[in-house]
Amino acid sequence: MQKPPQSIDFALKETSPKIGAGAVTGDKLSSTYDLVEQMQYLYVRVVKAKDLPGKDVTGGCDPYVEVKLGNYKGVTKHFEKKNNPEWNQVFAFSKERIQASVLEVYVKDKDVVADDLIGRALFDLNEIPKRIPPDSPLAPQWYRLEDRKGDKAKGELMLAVWMGTQADEAFPEAWHSDAASVGPDAVASIRSKVYLSPKLWYVRVNVIEAQDLVPNDKSRFPEVFVKAMLGNQALRTRISQSKTINPMWNEDLMFVVAEPFEEPLVLSVEDRVGGNKDEMLGKCVIPLHIVQRRLDHRPVNSRWLNLEKHVIVDGEKKEIKFASRIHLRICLEGGYHVLDESTHYSSDLRPTAKQLWRPSIGILELGILSAHGLMPMKTKDGRGTTDAYCVAKYGQKWIRTRTIVDNFMPRWNEQYTWEVFDTCTVITVGVFDNGHVHGGAGGARDARIGKVRIRLSTLEADRVYTHSYPLLVLHPSGVKKTGEIQLALRFTCSSLINMLHMYSHPLLPKMHYIHPLSVIQLDVLRHQAMQIVSTRLSRAEPPLRKEVVEYMLDVDSHMWSMRRSKANFFRIMGVLSGLIAVGKWFDQICNWRNPLTTILIHILFIILVLYPELILPTIFLYLFLIGIWNYRWRPRHPPHMDTRLSHADAAHPDELDEEFDTFPTSRPSDIVRMRYDRLRSIAGRVQTVIGDLATQGERFQSLLSWRDPRATTLFVTFCLIAALVLYVTPFQVVALLAGIYILRHPRFRHKLPSTPLNFFRRLPARSDSML
Repeated sequence: MQKPPQSIDFALKETSPKIGAGAVTGDKLSSTYDLVEQMQYLYVRVVKAKDLPGKDVTGGCDPYVEVKLGNYKGVTKHFEKKNNPEWNQVFAFSKERIQASVLEVYVKDKDVVADDLIGRALFDLNEIPKRIPPDSPLAPQWYRLEDRKGDKAKGELMLAVWMGTQADEAFPEAWHSDAASVGPDAVASIRSKVYLSPKLWYVRVNVIEAQDLVPNDKSRFPEVFVKAMLGNQALRTRISQSKTINPMWNEDLMFVVAEPFEEPLVLSVEDRVGGNKDEMLGKCVIPLHIVQRRLDHRPVNSRWLNLEKHVIVDGEKKEIKFASRIHLRICLEGGYHVLDESTHYSSDLRPTAKQLWRPSIGILELGILSAHGLMPMKTKDGRGTTDAYCVAKYGQKWIRTRTIVDNFMPRWNEQYTWEVFDTCTVITVGVFDNGHVHGGAGGARDARIGKVRIRLSTLEADRVYTHSYPLLVLHPSGVKKTGEIQLALRFTCSSLINMLHMYSHPLLPKMHYIHPLSVIQLDVLRHQAMQIVSTRLSRAEPPLRKEVVEYMLDVDSHMWSMRRSKANFFRIMGVLSGLIAVGKWFDQICNWRNPLTTILIHILFIILVLYPELILPTIFLYLFLIGIWNYRWRPRHPPHMDTRLSHADAAHPDELDEEFDTFPTSRPSDIVRMRYDRLRSIAGRVQTVIGDLATQGERFQSLLSWRDPRATTLFVTFCLIAALVLYVTPFQVVALLAGIYILRHPRFRHKLPSTPLNFFRRLPARSDSML
């Protein structure tokens, strides 16, 4: 059931930008910043001034510097009553827009009526030096100030002026001439920035028992449970089966926490005395920095902790010390990977503890070149405008480009690098409209323009991919293209052997297989991890806002959608269509539709029955030949969002209305709401299962499709070797060894998945291309 290709408007386009990659040039820049087009800038670093004369009545001055180049003007902050100010600000003027031959730098005194000129310095653009990193930064120099007539004025100004490119380290912190309309207060919100996700840990609390509890009502059997609080996360055990003052539970509670540990774990033992009434019997507070960190499944020593109780006497809180204790094991789990993004699009699979990390296998370089055809995202002064910036997330490192103000065809030309530890990971690039450029109100949000996901295993090593990706967003009215983004991408492999060896390793760290967490538990923990990451990044400066982080992490990917369910169903049908075609072909053979083919099949069947040792080598040789045959049609570009595959371009308005409905639903009736939410919750799980089944089938398809060139190379090579080995080995020996291996004793089995299973799980599926 092959679906027709999607509209050309929604398809990927190959581009040929003027980038240094692959070009032979003498420019040092082309080897370090070669995935983007070079943009020339005139940089002016205003460092400080000294011996400025007093201009007002008191003999002081309120100095600031104005840097002027033609129509463009940059202004530093001003100081009150300071004759030796320090600014250390950088201004960058795009060479494309320079229409003047002289750079003018004015030192002025801020005044209520009109600002007084203290002095100026002029520079001829033809004499300004050029700097190419990694040359050292240009040293600032002192320049004597002169007045408007060219005579010497009192005071000196320290400056550095040079021509450079966006590879210059001054580039991210510079005030850009194309952001001239942005006030000095909002400049920070439009700069490029690199962020790091907080380091996340799972906290495991094994509540064993409590001893010598003192319930207030001694005439009844206590119904005791333990409540654990960590920040805004709260979990509780079941009510103990032993209804005594020495209850037992032996339950595990799991939390997510981020370094640095800001809040302690609070455990309270409570007695259910009525329908909705609980009575605290004691509590203890455990700071997380004293908790043991474990790297494997070795048991943690249990500990007894004293429970404390507070009573209020004469309006004051008093602490009662008594002999109640709680017995528990608590540890920070370093052997798990804390999932904080959708498992289908993970960019990092390493365990929390750095001691368990394997060496990196390569480098990923991303050049964010430009966007075009962007839609107006807001209105300013009666006309549509967009202030676009990009965010890319891979591993723990997030990057944010500078915001290009009021431009539907922004050019960023910024390049970033990540270490790669596993090729079976996905980089996500999102484009957003900055809602805070002109001091957006407190409720302003950064609007999503679209995003791109690229799986590293689908990239050939050392090849530069330059493509224009459509930005697609699903709205209640249907799928819309909001523009295109041009990216350059290169994956460089540091060790081919290490990278191929990765295909035999489990996807997740060992602890996930030795002590697995349940699916429901993982869902809850992933939601908590996302909340922690989005809260921490929104507190950075400039903030990476909550709505941006949640969109990048696919926070709502588990929600029910009729459209996604239908898409996953058709993915399964697409996988099964191959088997159906074989069945139809076999039916034709049985019915002698083509007598010659049927006779040939009969001959082949008789040969294989008489010589059963030829069956397996023939199959492997056939698979090898199919793989080699398919090499000619291997995909030449990374996969991208497919609107047809996602059923986004033909979704019914009512289905989209349901998909964009609030959760819980906004329907009026309470009963309908309860049933509707329950249905959506169950259907969401069914949708996930269907998607997982489709993923397994698509992985089989990708064995020979060259979607992951390294995996197909390994498999095709294995098929050839297997074919040769099986040709020379008696079939009975192979069958005997295979049977004995399959029926081997449990002592010779490992809890970790086998090498073929690990290889299979690393194969790419079409989930990357799902909207």
